[in-house]
Amino acid sequence: MAPRATWKGYVKLSELAFPVALYAGATTSKRVSFHVLNRKTGHRVHRQYFDEETEEPVERDQQVKGYETGEDQYVILQPEEIAEAVPESDKTVHIEAFIACQDVDTVYFDRPYYIAPSGGILGESFAVIREGMRRKNVAALGRAVLFRRVRKLLLRAQGPGLVANTLNFDYEVRAAEEVFRDLPEIKIEGEMLELAKHIINTKAGQFDPREFDDRYDLALAELVKAKMEGREIKAPKRPKEAKVVSLMDALRESAKAQKKAASSKRKKAEPAKRRKAG
Repeated sequence: MAPRATWKGYVKLSELAFPVALYAGATTSKRVSFHVLNRKTGHRVHRQYFDEETEEPVERDQQVKGYETGEDQYVILQPEEIAEAVPESDKTVHIEAFIACQDVDTVYFDRPYYIAPSGGILGESFAVIREGMRRKNVAALGRAVLFRRVRKLLLRAQGPGLVANTLNFDYEVRAAEEVFRDLPEIKIEGEMLELAKHIINTKAGQFDPREFDDRYDLALAELVKAKMEGREIKAPKRPKEAKVVSLMDALRESAKAQKKAASSKRKKAEPAKRRKAG
């Protein structure tokens, strides 16, 4: 089944505008999910709001939103007042600037989306802008009203389309200095630095998300399957906590293990090479 667009509108760059469709780039639909049930009856249960003072249930039509201004003091906002504050969407992604792809710190990335042309010969305009961005190795910084909020977006060329990330606002991103300010400056050099470099080199690899696994989700799926089949549920073995005597000892042991693994790999490969040569 073809994916369904979550938003349709236009990308506007100066006087040029072309129709596009926005598709969710990530989904949680394949995760194991549960319903809350009544243990006695097996029926699903539903949430109910209660007044914290009277402990009486509050029906939906009696619920309003309030902003806390002090202890037990609130400014009440009516649904129509909130609706009026929601920015009106013109269904347009306004391109404000082109920037170097590496200029945006990844901590500002929020949700990923794919952008594709939504039809007609105007797909050519889409392709021209996309290819120009690819050749210049730049990203487009845009603005749009998405899902009732004004959002900043970073658009980048990817394959025949564009990938967009909504961006966190500056006030939403915690400054790294808040976490790192008390970390001491430690000068690393000599043998310790060489060992660290060696370990990093022996562990060099490539990014491949197909190798990722959600062990918690897999464990839940296996648990559900075992219950359905009436099998005995065995508790997984807990890994033993590693005891590190010193950083240097740990680095040396890691380096030895990496060298041993590399040597074993070479020995296995040599007979294969001889057989091929023969």
